[in-house]
Amino acid sequence: MRISVVVPAYNEAGRISSVIRPVIASQWVDDVIVVDDGSDDGTADEARLFAVQVSQMPHNSGKAAALDRGVSLAKNETLLFLDADLVGLTTAHVDKLIQCYQDMKLDMAVGVFANGRKKTDFAQKINPYASGQRVLSRKLWERAKQCVTEVTEVDFGIEFALSRLAAKEDWVTEYVKLEGVTHVLKEEKRGFKKGMIDRFKMYGHMVKWLFKKLRI
Repeated sequence: MRISVVVPAYNEAGRISSVIRPVIASQWVDDVIVVDDGSDDGTADEARLFAVQVSQMPHNSGKAAALDRGVSLAKNETLLFLDADLVGLTTAHVDKLIQCYQDMKLDMAVGVFANGRKKTDFAQKINPYASGQRVLSRKLWERAKQCVTEVTEVDFGIEFALSRLAAKEDWVTEYVKLEGVTHVLKEEKRGFKKGMIDRFKMYGHMVKWLFKKLRI
């Protein structure tokens, strides 16, 4: 089994290299697509330093749209989605997530933070459905797209939409601990005020897709 990895990124210069390096070292991975979602900080230039595909969105279209662009460019049928701001990610984490997906014959494997940072550990302990680290098939991604309106409207709600669909359709799903992994908080990336605004915008998308009716 070979894996295509899709990394959606918005203004992640200085951080995205720490995600790309362990990914391209994985024995499972032979295709990596970084989707720059309208960044203005050189994210795409940094990604191009590695042997990966880089696709640039003409403007910021949201996480779901960036993921969908990456899937359209992926050459494999099994997909791994990873956030671009992860801290502490190693090739062993990447391999563990993929190995669990294959060995347990899962429909979806979801990576959750553990022992990385108290704030992010707690957030994912009470709400693992929001994790952006997922392995699934192209077929199930396309199924998820059928159940939402437009991917440009879903944005950060895509994780909730995937988790809700998985529950409704009884996908075989496993939550896999990623020991020592965390991510950079929005307030740390963009300053407290702008970071808080972006955080509440993200929460808004999540809550919307927690309750919004899926087209099943």
